[in-house]
Amino acid sequence: MKPVRVLLVGAKGRMGQAIAAAAETADAVITAGLEQGDDLTKEIGACDVVVDFSHPSATDGVCHACIGAGKPLVTGTTGHSNEERALLEKTSKSLAIVLSPNFSVGVNALFWLTRKAAEMLGQDFDLEIVEVHHRLKKDAPSGTAKKLAEILCEVRKLDYTKNVAHGREGLIGERPDAEIGVHSIRGGDVVGDHTMTFAGRGERLELAHKASSRETFAAGALRAARWIVGRAPGLYSMEDVLGLTADK
Repeated sequence: MKPVRVLLVGAKGRMGQAIAAAAETADAVITAGLEQGDDLTKEIGACDVVVDFSHPSATDGVCHACIGAGKPLVTGTTGHSNEERALLEKTSKSLAIVLSPNFSVGVNALFWLTRKAAEMLGQDFDLEIVEVHHRLKKDAPSGTAKKLAEILCEVRKLDYTKNVAHGREGLIGERPDAEIGVHSIRGGDVVGDHTMTFAGRGERLELAHKASSRETFAAGALRAARWIVGRAPGLYSMEDVLGLTADK
């Protein structure tokens, strides 16, 4: 199999370094490693796919460069604004994009299990999400926690902006039935822990994923890079890459 040629944006970041290290054993070649603000157009012609783990503010430049060169995009950048997310969706009408807050196979299994559990348990269980990351992480909650909340909102037909509570403080009264709690912890060098809790009367179900290395995320991102080449335009997720969406 011919190695996939990857233009890596955000090459000096934690994930960028992990992807570069994983490429040697993942049928991938990094054609160039760029940072936010670098000119992608000078390097994009030599790649099969662009992989972006930089910063949300780079989204505009990355999307325009990919459209101009006709190259698919894999992005694991989190913390996008509504406008940046809308730009990705617009761009996906012209080319294939894999957008995922987490490229771990285990985390995407967590997404699938969360959906199934929410459907099975129904309305009688309170929903709470707790995520833990290293002290240097800049956005909160994590993209993975947001994705979990979005899945729960979809299943229960709730509105993220109205029904998701980010932490609690003070005399807030009883917990509303249609509330999803999301809580962020920052400290140390934690790679990423996520716990999904379904709390009912007399019982509690917890689904948890704990990452001990970024290698699993890097391997997943490169798997997505191989998968996306040659795909029709559209906005895909890591669940699509793993073949889990057919079971929704």
